[in-house]
Amino acid sequence: MRSVSVDLNNDASLLIDIPDALCERDKVKFTVHTKTTLSCFQKPEFSVPRQHEDFIWLHDTLVETEDYAGLIIPPAPPKPDFESPREKMHKLGEGEATMTKEEYTKMKQELEAEYLAVFKKTVQVHEIFLQRLSSHPILSKDRNFQIFLEYDQDLSVRRKNAKEMFGGFFKNMVKSADEVLISGVKEVDDFFEQEKTFLLDYYSKIKDSTAKAEKMTRSHKNIADDYIHISATLNSISADDSTASKNSFMCLFVCLQKVEGRVASDQELKLTELLRYYMRDIQAAKDLLYRRARALADYENSNKALDKARLKSKDIAQAEEHQQQCLQKFDKLSESGKKELTSFKGRRVVAFRKNLIEMAELEIKHKLSITQPQSLPAFHCLHSTSYGYDNKLTQVFTFV
Repeated sequence: MRSVSVDLNNDASLLIDIPDALCERDKVKFTVHTKTTLSCFQKPEFSVPRQHEDFIWLHDTLVETEDYAGLIIPPAPPKPDFESPREKMHKLGEGEATMTKEEYTKMKQELEAEYLAVFKKTVQVHEIFLQRLSSHPILSKDRNFQIFLEYDQDLSVRRKNAKEMFGGFFKNMVKSADEVLISGVKEVDDFFEQEKTFLLDYYSKIKDSTAKAEKMTRSHKNIADDYIHISATLNSISADDSTASKNSFMCLFVCLQKVEGRVASDQELKLTELLRYYMRDIQAAKDLLYRRARALADYENSNKALDKARLKSKDIAQAEEHQQQCLQKFDKLSESGKKELTSFKGRRVVAFRKNLIEMAELEIKHKLSITQPQSLPAFHCLHSTSYGYDNKLTQVFTFV
């Protein structure tokens, strides 16, 4: 199934998607496709190759641009992680001798499906990042963003070295300490005070919901794995049961395994990944509030410095100029911040409503696939089985 964007981009002047991606051992190469009617681009349609590091470079340049301090910078996509399915595939290869051929084949197919789901999720989060930028009235016009989309060669951006990574870690520590210090600054706008309270509480709830959604998804995956083992066990059942009975139940559990696997995959893409995304997006909104609070603290400090300058009758002009600069910056952040946080609310509601509806529709579809006899091939086999097996099958469906 095609991944669903977090944002609904209704602006047809700049449409971006990732139609193709190539996974290598240590990296993923994305094909970024763009269709546009904007005159700033040389062609109306083009595709370019990009790696994960290119996305991180673009995100960092946006965050470091002073003019965008009053905007919610879309969160950077997380680094692709294929280690878990690879490790499972390696263990499966080591344990091949202890499994029946049928069980090994089914387990391999399940792991390949899991790998594909991770791959689809990786493509989705990178696509969402670009679509968020393309739908933003200011960020969509960023020059670095245009270079990212249009330059038809590898960007070959330099990765951060150990010193720069440590510097970023130290900067985050300073920011955390700074947040504590400026938390004592009295808020002058009720709107931002309410937004701060809301985001802190909302982040806590989203974090808890994410953990529960991940647990639910793991449970469905575990059930799908259990059905594989049950099917393999039925294959080696004693000769007292008829071949038709064994085949019927094998068909049944294979079908149930596929359904559970699809449910797990749908929940991962439509719900769990959406919750993870909004954990990152809420943090981006909190970063905006931090930058504004920092500007407010700077403005208040400039007022104090101006008062001191006037008392000493020294450097008054410089102090007044600095105060005006701090006030202008604070007013600019406040104005754009209100628009961004209001947009965040609307975007969040639309995204959750859209994904939850689609997830519910998919689960109804999967439910029908195991409750309608014409949709389950195993039923055609079970018509000729004994009453005892029919009764057991009824119990199985009642449980499901």
